[in-house]
Amino acid sequence: MDTVIWHDLECGGYQQDLTLWLALGGAQGSPILDIGAGTGRVTLPLARAGHEVVALDLDAELLQELERRAHGLPVQTVVADARDFDLPQRDFALCIVPMQTVQLFGGEQQRARFLESAARHLRPGGLLAIAIAQDLQEFEWQDGDVEPLPDMVELDGAVYFSQPTAVRRQGRTYVLERIRETVHPSGHRDRSEDRIALDTVSAVRLLKEGHRAGLRPLGTRRIPPTPDHVGSEVVILGA
Repeated sequence: MDTVIWHDLECGGYQQDLTLWLALGGAQGSPILDIGAGTGRVTLPLARAGHEVVALDLDAELLQELERRAHGLPVQTVVADARDFDLPQRDFALCIVPMQTVQLFGGEQQRARFLESAARHLRPGGLLAIAIAQDLQEFEWQDGDVEPLPDMVELDGAVYFSQPTAVRRQGRTYVLERIRETVHPSGHRDRSEDRIALDTVSAVRLLKEGHRAGLRPLGTRRIPPTPDHVGSEVVILGA
């Protein structure tokens, strides 16, 4: 259950990109493949808009929670590695990769495997839309700093805090560091560190990689930053 709580706390509140995904869904129609779907941050709004959505993620616990939330909606979940998936359905009108998921794949070779897999699953005229982070800036937070503020939520008497502490450039990645802390009703505290490495990749480079995978480069869209989140550039590729 903690996996779901941390995922929702750190990712679930982001909404700045939903307008774009809904607009692409409205233009392309169904079915839609949501890569890195998690607990359904994007899947559920698409399904509520009437789209058939296949939600793919490597984490079975997150998808179980998505299934619970999607009760009665046209949603199917698939536990699979986005870097090499093979689904029986090969007629997706749209495949989306929100929230920098593609930057978690571990480099160009792994992105190439994903792009080839995605291309095989799109119908002629289908679109692949991939969000990548823009303008990541290195920083280091010290205890007592006013910003950035932690994400926090209270559930069943326990309070969960997620405090961003650093963004560091390490070779071809940016490493995002957080401290996670849980204060239980008894007053006991659990504290742990979390690190996520994001590959550095530009929109131009991703368009070229998509072209090598047999997809047509169709340009980019921009999602502006918010006070709490960096902006994104969304690369559009066509089958």
